[in-house]
Amino acid sequence: MFDTDLPAAQPLSAYGWDDGFAESFTPFAGQGFVPGRIVRVDRGRVDAVVPDGDGNGDGDGDGVRTVLADTALVATGDPMRVPCTGDWAVIDLANGRVGDHLDGVVRALLPRRTAFTRSASSKRSEGQILAANVEHAVIAVSLADALDLGRIERFVSLAWESGAQPLVVLTKADLVGDQAGVGHLVADTEGAAPGVQVLAVSAATGDGMDVLGAVLAGGTSVLLGRSGAGKSTLANALIGAYVQDVQAIRDRDGKGRHTTTTRDLLVLPGGGVLIDTPGLRGVGMWDAESGLARTFAEVEELAERCRFADCAHGAEPGCAVQEAVVDGELTERRMESYRKLQRENQWIVAKTDARLRAERRREWKQRQALGRHMMERKRGR
Repeated sequence: MFDTDLPAAQPLSAYGWDDGFAESFTPFAGQGFVPGRIVRVDRGRVDAVVPDGDGNGDGDGDGVRTVLADTALVATGDPMRVPCTGDWAVIDLANGRVGDHLDGVVRALLPRRTAFTRSASSKRSEGQILAANVEHAVIAVSLADALDLGRIERFVSLAWESGAQPLVVLTKADLVGDQAGVGHLVADTEGAAPGVQVLAVSAATGDGMDVLGAVLAGGTSVLLGRSGAGKSTLANALIGAYVQDVQAIRDRDGKGRHTTTTRDLLVLPGGGVLIDTPGLRGVGMWDAESGLARTFAEVEELAERCRFADCAHGAEPGCAVQEAVVDGELTERRMESYRKLQRENQWIVAKTDARLRAERRREWKQRQALGRHMMERKRGR
């Protein structure tokens, strides 16, 4: 039976295991299962680190080993409930199918503390969880391109909503040319992400990397950003080894190639773990009302001074938000970004609610049909 009382030296503690997860695992401890953290997901199967039975450790760290497990027992039609990188799972190692090169089966997922979720890139109103149980959402933005403050506001809103602490990392700072220019870009980013730490770093020169490593030490972080933002290079620099492939930016359009194709959980030498993700072309809002409120805190504060409680901040008289725009207290760009993200978020929430209502109606009709069928059988028809 697995011991849920885990001291600091317990091997899974390097991957984020603590007393809270141990308590969640307690109902499964007496059934011959072991806990494991999912470090990679690929086509219905996961790689997970579990305690090594002999204590010698033949995986990524002392006392742990990596297993390949099937997720069929927990997979559902709901993409919000399927296993993802960063999840803590209940794993049955006694029933792995050796013939299929499987070491075990995922029986359940432990409750998630945080989850970075975006609207799935499909026509259906579905969410997609990119990483679970993370303390820091690291938003990588390349300074080799023009700074897209609207995109930063989008990422930061979703990060706040996830429950994680957002951190904006401006990569490739060595390409800017002078420290004054870097300082202006940092200041612009801080204006778009109030209350969020902004770091300018260069993996090529090492500038800022020690500060970033210190911030991420000891917890779980997820690395997010578009292709070409330098995420894989950043991951290699943080780990101190070439663990993620890196490809050059395309000359014809300056965009990056997808070098990371799966979400991988990597151990940091200074403590903690990092989840590297593929480049994200699109990051749709997903029920991020509170995240938007934190990202646009000054707009929300101004809105409280409007004459009407339901002010849409358009042409209404006594609108404090519009007055702030006219006075220069609030920029037009910031206001338009707020409106755009609010509209998108309201649309996805309404669409999701409609989908849920449709599913309930469909379930109710199925139950009615089953009830009629049972009545007919009872009557002998």
